[in-house]
Amino acid sequence: MKQRVRAVLITPRHTMLAIKRIRPGIPAYWVLPGGGVEGSDESLEAALHREVWEEIAGRAEITGLFHTVESDSEQQYIYLARIEKWNFDERSGPEFARDDRGEYQLEEIPLTTEGLDTIDLKPEELAETIREAIADGRLNPAAPEQS
Repeated sequence: MKQRVRAVLITPRHTMLAIKRIRPGIPAYWVLPGGGVEGSDESLEAALHREVWEEIAGRAEITGLFHTVESDSEQQYIYLARIEKWNFDERSGPEFARDDRGEYQLEEIPLTTEGLDTIDLKPEELAETIREAIADGRLNPAAPEQS
């Protein structure tokens, strides 16, 4: 089963970084930074650090596992993380070199229900889990860190 890692990357302004995917023939949608775990990754967290560097040239401080999403073919591990700096122009992931992958645009989304409702975050199960965490205060800036 394929394993993927993603992160709810929370910025100092209490926004969340999300990547808008624009692909021919389908409506735009957003995903959290992350990607596939490779055999050379020492751990899921190491894979996430690699993916965050490749996708947004940033360094994340992982605070804990937030959620898992499982299908017949893959498991996605979603982490909470804080990020201070990033530079989308310096991304280096191999997917960015392929013209057939469509466009990638990094956006800061307010970490509020209203902010989340302005985007089509995939998978929907994850979007709903983030909505619940906002509503119950787990993603409040003053909330204790996840462990």
